[in-house]
Amino acid sequence: MPTTGSTKKIVYLFGAGATHAELTNLESELIEEMDGLLIKHVSGRVIDKARRNAGYIKGLEMVSSIKGSLNIELLITLIENSKTDNWEFKSQHLKTLVRKDIEKILTTQRTKKFYLHKALLELHKHTEIIAKEKLTGIISLNYDDVLDQAYKKYYGKPNYCFSLENNISVSNNIPLLKLHGSFNWEKMNVRGRERTFEIIPMGASKNYLHVPYSFIWNRALEILIECDILRVVGCSMSQNDIHLIDLLFKAHLEKGESFIIEIIDSDPVGDKIKANYGFFPKIKKLSEIGSPSAGYKQQVPLVPKADNLENPFRSWLESKANSVLKKNIKNTKDLKHLSI
Repeated sequence: MPTTGSTKKIVYLFGAGATHAELTNLESELIEEMDGLLIKHVSGRVIDKARRNAGYIKGLEMVSSIKGSLNIELLITLIENSKTDNWEFKSQHLKTLVRKDIEKILTTQRTKKFYLHKALLELHKHTEIIAKEKLTGIISLNYDDVLDQAYKKYYGKPNYCFSLENNISVSNNIPLLKLHGSFNWEKMNVRGRERTFEIIPMGASKNYLHVPYSFIWNRALEILIECDILRVVGCSMSQNDIHLIDLLFKAHLEKGESFIIEIIDSDPVGDKIKANYGFFPKIKKLSEIGSPSAGYKQQVPLVPKADNLENPFRSWLESKANSVLKKNIKNTKDLKHLSI
């Protein structure tokens, strides 16, 4: 049921674009082909590197171009479905290269300077926003630990919902639900046992039914059913991830009414998501998202001009923080960096 009064239950969904925003926020001259983290950037680099491996390229010469719009997940899926010679090696080789590529870019030297995720979670700790919004869950499609580090700073040990015990919530901590897993899930303590969990790799052979993913996805469904607003940050809601769309669809049905889906991205991305998923009736692109002081009314947008933003995550967060905290922003830990 919706939250009583004016307080809204908020859930965030983070995609690769959120981590990419941290990079571009620090490095305005970032060469995206070399260091970008969007799927097109990772795809181009990985496919180019894979083509140099004789074992991978054999039998795929005619379908190994690195031109145009590339999607590594689609390529992995096509290879797995083709059952071409040595397809298991070819698929695994691409998945390994994806991990190495992401980890090479997200060095400690870089990530320790990130502050957008931290600033967002700091914002939700301030009384000015708590009066209007209640953060009830965080969902991520990313393998990196950028969000995890921000969570630790403001909420302590992450509540990953690895077990049914966590699912029904022994911990008071807000759920941090990494739907595809995480590169850092090694030697995790679950029910007194040390466990290491494999990520859900890219490609068609995704299986979310085994532990801990069965618990994680069920918890994600629960918090979506209860939310009033889902904020989508840096995620294009690709049709390659049909499981995510299915999750949102089921949440609408179980809730019995629509919840608002705010797209924290440039308006053209929001328009495309609206066109692809018109059956979700309350999708709002960035220029349609109102400020808390205006009661979320469309006619007072937080970011009125959102057609061609360099960093939509930062633009929205800066406007949001200023509308809520106003001059108090200078006394914050991470939010103050937005005003520099």
